[in-house]
Amino acid sequence: MRVLVVNAGSSSLKLSVLEDDDVVEQEVLEGEARSADVQEFVERSGSVEAVGHRIVHGGTDFTGPTLITGSVLERMTALTDLAPLHQPKSLAAFHAVAGVLPDTPAVACFDTAFHATIPPAAHTYALPREWRRRWPLRRFGFHGLSHAHAAVRAAEMAGRRIDDMRTVSCHLGAGASVTAIRDGRSVDTTMGFTPLEGLIMATRSGSVDPGLILWLEQHESLSSAELAETLEYRSGLLGMAGSSDMREVLASAAAGDADAEIAAEAYLHRLRGSIASMTAAMGGLDALVFTGGVGEHSAEIRSRATHGLDFLGVGIDGTANESAHPDADISVESAKVRTLVITAREDLEISREVRQVLSGGG
Repeated sequence: MRVLVVNAGSSSLKLSVLEDDDVVEQEVLEGEARSADVQEFVERSGSVEAVGHRIVHGGTDFTGPTLITGSVLERMTALTDLAPLHQPKSLAAFHAVAGVLPDTPAVACFDTAFHATIPPAAHTYALPREWRRRWPLRRFGFHGLSHAHAAVRAAEMAGRRIDDMRTVSCHLGAGASVTAIRDGRSVDTTMGFTPLEGLIMATRSGSVDPGLILWLEQHESLSSAELAETLEYRSGLLGMAGSSDMREVLASAAAGDADAEIAAEAYLHRLRGSIASMTAAMGGLDALVFTGGVGEHSAEIRSRATHGLDFLGVGIDGTANESAHPDADISVESAKVRTLVITAREDLEISREVRQVLSGGG
């Protein structure tokens, strides 16, 4: 089956045509999604039998891939308030593609859906029952498509069945999250109600004391708009070290920049703690995965992140780590846990979910 995979980012639209697991054609379109650009890409790449859309937020409505109908589109649109930065981009991409391929079945593949299996103990916030009954105040988790692929690929590389694996997947990019995956199912993750919770990221703060936010609002009269903009776009590595690019942060730290070194250490401190926490959620660990731009390409981050995790059974080979080209196993031979570097392939997971839905398995 030839599937057009549509991945809408904050400032670009990535289009890929996959036939089974092979990429036939691929292009990144800058700016807003436009039907004319999609039309040109489709004409160049040839006919497709289905379309798969990456949708960031499925809320509590969508816990798996879903064929897009009129009512499904209405429900996805209603979820915009939960993801105001991402959902409109995905919906705009859907309309642009639908204008070109109106009769081609389209499937929505949700980043949050993979985490629908997280148990109540892990997804429930300690808020009043009446609040939680009135509003969907729970931890949703994100990067689900990437984590799902990482789990499948880790099992393949380890030569084991996915239903007999405990994997911690570290998706480290501009956004970053760590997920505990037991037997192919998410059981805990670091992102929460929004993608702001959890790890320190490129421009996002990660977890901060909510009392700190309230203090800034009450004592310094910062507006909710200013707080939101700062936490999303002016915090994280950028706020701490002046750059959102991990390569620049590490280079500055090596050159003696104290702020950059603190930023790197704080990033790694939060990451190591999350790996240990996710391992505890599963009662052990079989594979540790690094994926995403930083996870795949920074040998220094992988080395420093795993330093001190020998108590979990993690041990990496320095030479293998430095020369790793994904997909690669960088474990020392004696390690009980396989440490793997895996290319983020949301497109493969989306294509798989599209085939699942259209074959009647969704």
